[in-house]
Amino acid sequence: MILKDQITGLILAGGRAQRMGGIDKGLIPFHGKPLIESAITRLKTQVGPILINANRNITKYASYGFPVLMDETTDFSGPLAGFSVGLKNCITPYLLTSPCDSPLLPIDLAEKMMVEIKSGKFDLVYASTKDANGKIWAQPVFCLMRSTLKDSLTSFLGTGNLKIDRWFLNLRSSTVIFEDEQAFANINTPEELRALEEASP
Repeated sequence: MILKDQITGLILAGGRAQRMGGIDKGLIPFHGKPLIESAITRLKTQVGPILINANRNITKYASYGFPVLMDETTDFSGPLAGFSVGLKNCITPYLLTSPCDSPLLPIDLAEKMMVEIKSGKFDLVYASTKDANGKIWAQPVFCLMRSTLKDSLTSFLGTGNLKIDRWFLNLRSSTVIFEDEQAFANINTPEELRALEEASP
């Protein structure tokens, strides 16, 4: 049996959003509400505690009632910086990460990934999707990891490497393939925002 209280959810909202003109993506309206609200709504039924990783607009994010964690560096180092600060503040056995700009994330994300991580005693499990041609695409920012990976990630970041897939190579990892590619659609441009709103009335 999977107990959601064993899982801390970490919403990643710490990026620069350069392709959106530098606007803080978590606060961009999606169907009239900030994107971060969609992430919170879909995660809160799957996890116990929730953390938000953000580097701007801290007060606005804090208004949702969850702890807001800033990267330990000020150079917008990417998702691994968010993973790191999340692991250092995680008090449950598992940490589930999701970006703030994928408002249709699966409501069974934690369940499927927990089954996989336990089946092979993996350190970390990430999501993948299959496109219409059958090609598998990794979605590495959707990730369930054991909180014991804190020291591993700290050491990896200490080498100056920020590539998420390179860190995975150091670990016993696996992936779960989700059939609904749209569930992992993320918003990087105003055009993608409009398209996703039209596709999900």
